[in-house]
Amino acid sequence: QLQASGGGLVQTGDSLRLSCAASGLTFSNYDMGWFRQAPGKEREFVTRITWDGRSRSYASSVKGRFAISRDNAKSTVYLQMNSLKPEDTAVYYCAASGRPNEYNYWGQGTQVTVSS
Repeated sequence: QLQASGGGLVQTGDSLRLSCAASGLTFSNYDMGWFRQAPGKEREFVTRITWDGRSRSYASSVKGRFAISRDNAKSTVYLQMNSLKPEDTAVYYCAASGRPNEYNYWGQGTQVTVSS
């Protein structure tokens, strides 16, 4: 129900835009989040946006470089990633949240690799 795309191999300092298209759910009812998991590490929170797009939160490691947005008409959430660093290398997952701190649906993940 959540299909993430847009990952790839980039160099340090490059930009990348991830997309996550939702289907089978009322997208505008859900806050949306992005998480990532690097090899050998636990999955970590990256960013979140409220259902109406009015509020966003970011992990300190990406604040000022990443930006989350959404288009409810297209049932899609985006993650614009700028000034990428090798430590941003991970599989990125989108998720839909029906309640605070609870994510009900997860996408399949898209690989982002940043070379130094």
